[in-house]
Amino acid sequence: MPTVIIPPPYQGPTRGVGRVEVEAGTLRACLDLLDRRYPGFRAQVVDAGGGVHRFVKLFVNRELAGPDGLDRELRADDEIEIVAAIAGG
Repeated sequence: MPTVIIPPPYQGPTRGVGRVEVEAGTLRACLDLLDRRYPGFRAQVVDAGGGVHRFVKLFVNRELAGPDGLDRELRADDEIEIVAAIAGG
């Protein structure tokens, strides 16, 4: 099953859980499943239009999941990382 690595800034809904295995065929299905398991999780990552928030980056096996990344198919051994994109100034 794919494994999702959830960094501390996104662990509010998971109550501190930082690593979750999910049975999902796409990143979108993965986030939907996480939201069912941990209500409020999806809203931290996905905007109202259904795309990834501009300040969030999704990686699959350390590869950026690009603008159409939510429809990316997942394999059983995939590792998904959610990263907060931080800007300085």
